[in-house]
Amino acid sequence: MTPPLTDADRERVEELLGRPPGGAFEIVVRNAEGDPVVLRNAPILDSGRPMPTLYWLCGSQERKDVGRLESEGGVRAAEAAIDPDEIADAHRRYGAERDAEIPAGHTGPRPSNGVGGTRRGVKCLHAHYGWYLAGGDDPVGRWVAGQLAAREAAEDGS
Repeated sequence: MTPPLTDADRERVEELLGRPPGGAFEIVVRNAEGDPVVLRNAPILDSGRPMPTLYWLCGSQERKDVGRLESEGGVRAAEAAIDPDEIADAHRRYGAERDAEIPAGHTGPRPSNGVGGTRRGVKCLHAHYGWYLAGGDDPVGRWVAGQLAAREAAEDGS
């Protein structure tokens, strides 16, 4: 269980997102300075709209690093490097975890599909990496972590 959100947490998340969150969330990963890195969202927003992205990467440096990887062809590279059955299994498990949080008796629209609402393959490295950082068994998130570590080592001259 994560600690309750403070007003400062809510303000910082709004600043990181560039808008107020659309529903309930908790901060499940923080960096060494205590800044939010990954949010865990409720599956239904305050408006009643479904939220397919259970884990949201909000850390500014992490988003920048993953965005750079994506802009260099990271989505296609991840799909080429990872067994499609592993990705499909991750989507199933993610969807099941998210859907287990839908309130009993909910009759409105529901989120669907897997990581970030993806049906198959990889749509967004950010969503996979967020789940991985939050402790999810995500092969794409693991691949992203490896790519970022290799890049950091190369930039450090290691």
